[in-house]
Amino acid sequence: MLCELLANAVYTPQRPSIAPRAAAWRSLPGNARLQAAGDDVLKKARRPAALPLSLWLAFGQKGDRSAYETPYFARRRALCALAMAECAAGSGKYLPAISDYAWAICEESAWQLPAHNSYVRDAPQLPLPDPARPVIDLFAAETGALLSVLYALLGKRLDAHAPGLAKRLRREVQRRVLTPYRTAHFWWMADTVQPQDSPVCNWTPWCTQNVLLAAAVFAPVRALPFYIQKAGKSLDSFLSAYGPAGGCDEGAQYYSHAALTFYNALELLCHMAPGVFEPVWREPKLRNMAEYILHMHVEGPWYLNFADCSPRAGARGAREYLFAKRVGSTALEALAAHDFVSGLDEANHQPEESSGGISLYEQVQAAFAEREMRAAAVRFGASPQQQPRDIWYPGVGVLAARRGAYVLGAKAGGNADSHNHNDTGSVTLYKNGTPLLIDVGVETYTRDTFSPRRYTIWTMQSSWHNLPEFDPDGAAYKQQPGAAACAKDVRVDDDLGGLSMELCAAYGAPGTVPGLGSYRRTVRLSDGGLTLRDATDYPGTVALTLMSAEAPDVQGDTVHLGTLAEAKIRGAQRITTEAIPVTDARLRAAWPETIYRTRVYFASELTVQIT
Repeated sequence: MLCELLANAVYTPQRPSIAPRAAAWRSLPGNARLQAAGDDVLKKARRPAALPLSLWLAFGQKGDRSAYETPYFARRRALCALAMAECAAGSGKYLPAISDYAWAICEESAWQLPAHNSYVRDAPQLPLPDPARPVIDLFAAETGALLSVLYALLGKRLDAHAPGLAKRLRREVQRRVLTPYRTAHFWWMADTVQPQDSPVCNWTPWCTQNVLLAAAVFAPVRALPFYIQKAGKSLDSFLSAYGPAGGCDEGAQYYSHAALTFYNALELLCHMAPGVFEPVWREPKLRNMAEYILHMHVEGPWYLNFADCSPRAGARGAREYLFAKRVGSTALEALAAHDFVSGLDEANHQPEESSGGISLYEQVQAAFAEREMRAAAVRFGASPQQQPRDIWYPGVGVLAARRGAYVLGAKAGGNADSHNHNDTGSVTLYKNGTPLLIDVGVETYTRDTFSPRRYTIWTMQSSWHNLPEFDPDGAAYKQQPGAAACAKDVRVDDDLGGLSMELCAAYGAPGTVPGLGSYRRTVRLSDGGLTLRDATDYPGTVALTLMSAEAPDVQGDTVHLGTLAEAKIRGAQRITTEAIPVTDARLRAAWPETIYRTRVYFASELTVQIT
């Protein structure tokens, strides 16, 4: 799409304006808040956190990603806060600390993470980085963008404070980002037909957005057509991976890194090549991509989640608001404005992810959209979002349905999604905006998370989703990963209130589970609750898992889920429950200290009615 528009275009390349004028900062509604955040950094973290070699080595030696990533992200988050504070104040107060942080980042041997230190997709990570051959991963590109925007905002003043620092910023971004982008190939560029370039994921628009930001600041204007052409090809590859309905197979949490970074990349291209890409905004797929997050939203902080996505997928904000305006989505404008203003009122509001708060460009966007979003929040009122319609995403096999007090998410796709869990056929259910049947999500990333050992992790296994396990007291047959492990014969109800599917293939090729020829799941939501019917020809015992945050209390054939709901079960041989301690920090961001697994043992047929 983008390359087609570009092929027939005549345009004069232009450098996008990245830095608002100094005077504009003084009247920002968040000016005092920005300065307070900078003061907090001066008080608590005046010097950059150390990044010794031992922290890098912790990944290779122990599989520990957090040891290096925590101070790495802390440096960038602090630099963003200081830069925003200095722009807001204009006093020079924060320049010494900004210089220290910028210098420290320039001195890092590598900008990529240890977990991403390779030149070939899915290849084992190299033990140490090679400074002479930079890797452009998500966060090398993000760091390049951060320093580029910093240069655009404060370059002259930084050079007055520390002569030569601005030149150093330019040199490092050129060496680590722009030069390898021009001369090397990384899989996320998706600009070749090499098999390892497919499938694309959030890396493609996310890295592309940040390379474009670096080019917007540091590339000569005459060189911009190269970046425009290459970025257009990458973004076309990303777009082609989406179905017309706009579903994101990485889930609601990764929407921020996928659809929203695509939005920013496309906006930058529109500025770089005036008039060329404007028709893209009118494509129905783009509006559908933008509104995906509306359909995954349940209430408050809660979202329908699958794969590595957390049920608390983060608050919406400026990028959603601006994207909504571009594609004409009033409902998304309302949700974004409401979430943004509500977030400002929350004490100690922090990013949900460890890598949150490190995009200086996004923080500038938010600061300058705040006044408009505040006005929009007032205009839309306290309940800004009309209830989304039921929707079926055939490209990713996800159904979202709403009836009365209930919201249902059902996955009928396959186990080859980006950030996949073996969760084909699983369902999540909310009642009155509270999680009822849950998808646990993913623990803090380690070396095993993206490795051949991925599916040894409990949160990735079907037995810890709302799915069956065959021969649970013996071989314990679980779902398998891969494109062939998918739902078959999927039938979606005409009113989008339910669906049915065949799940046998998700457990492997014929014969993988001896005696299994069929496992048919039927799900139906009504104002009265959820009905789940499973039927199988498996000759042995099956155990259906039901995951919940509410404590289960078994009384005969009824499982009381706290005081929130009850599950009436027909066909059970026995029912067991177990408490699961939640100690991982990433899971604790979503769940209480204990969650629960109920196991319903049955043969042939089972019906679960949740009300």
